[in-house]
Amino acid sequence: MKKTVWIFGLISGGIFAVMMVATVPFVDRIGFDKGYILGYTTIVAGALMIFFGIRSYRQNVSGGRLTFGRGFAVGILISLVSSACYTAAGEVIYSKFMPDFPDKYAAYMIEKAKAAGASQAEIDKKTKEAKDFRQMYDNPAWRLPMTFAEVFPVELVVTLISAAILRKKATSPVT
Repeated sequence: MKKTVWIFGLISGGIFAVMMVATVPFVDRIGFDKGYILGYTTIVAGALMIFFGIRSYRQNVSGGRLTFGRGFAVGILISLVSSACYTAAGEVIYSKFMPDFPDKYAAYMIEKAKAAGASQAEIDKKTKEAKDFRQMYDNPAWRLPMTFAEVFPVELVVTLISAAILRKKATSPVT
């Protein structure tokens, strides 16, 4: 199981890392709204490796049989490796290429409220939220789990669905 988990977890994490690095030069042109779409599309694409990892385990390790529990275990371990890679890549990109991310995101939050026609009280509230976000983002004890949480819930859902779809009982010999 270890080999399957590491191979598919690292492939998934590699997909995340490559897409993050590939989009850094275009981050200002893409904008946050389109960035969300691109980011979550990438997360879904990377999470597909969970399905393929569970299927590979069923076919190559467990002789064509797979219980939901074993499929879930394989999938969740792939998810943990993949999410750790995503978090590590995010940290490298933040520290080396985008140290101004919290400021840009805070400005985006305020500008979006203004564009939506928010009242001054709502804009003031968003300004305070943006300031709080900036302070929290500076703390790795908050930033790392939040980065991990961007991808892990999607991978958990893919794990549950994949384990359910790919479960297969042993076939009994015909006598």
